[in-house]
Amino acid sequence: MTAFRKPQIALTSKAAPFVIRAERAADVAVREALLDACFGETRHGRTCQRLRDGRAPAAGLALSAVREGNLVGTVRLWHVSAGGRPALVLGPLAVDPACRELGIGAALMHQALAAARARGHEAVILLGDAPYYARFGFSGEKTAELSLPGPFERDRLLAIEFTGGALDGAEGMIVPTGAPLSKRRSVRPLQAHAA
Repeated sequence: MTAFRKPQIALTSKAAPFVIRAERAADVAVREALLDACFGETRHGRTCQRLRDGRAPAAGLALSAVREGNLVGTVRLWHVSAGGRPALVLGPLAVDPACRELGIGAALMHQALAAARARGHEAVILLGDAPYYARFGFSGEKTAELSLPGPFERDRLLAIEFTGGALDGAEGMIVPTGAPLSKRRSVRPLQAHAA
């Protein structure tokens, strides 16, 4: 198993260090506001949101980046079946726009992937920009025969395998398999609309 990587600390003179830690219940409202700021209040209608609605993130795979006591970044991973193969879906990854040049997004990615691998997960899938995510090992090589429950751009469906062959022959719909989210823990803005 891979040891957890220490979060990268920003080294510029004007930047305060940040830490990455497990998401806490107190982070949820701030996290939702950060996601609205980064993706807009209509983010709940996006295709990948259908894989997260009503589900809890995978155990130990909801992370927060904190700088000067403020939540400035977030990432979560979710259990799915990728055409019958167990996997995780990563997302959303978000960083406060004022902190985007500090390496927080990359540190969150490295920490999330190391944690997923350490917990024995074999593959992670995401919908994102191939040039950005290629540096973390993601490609479209194993996702050509997979689909999402809604519209998406084929070249943005990417995956990384921690175990060689984990997604070999995977085809069909990616569907959520994670634990249902208890109604007490569900936080969703009232203005959100499902597509």
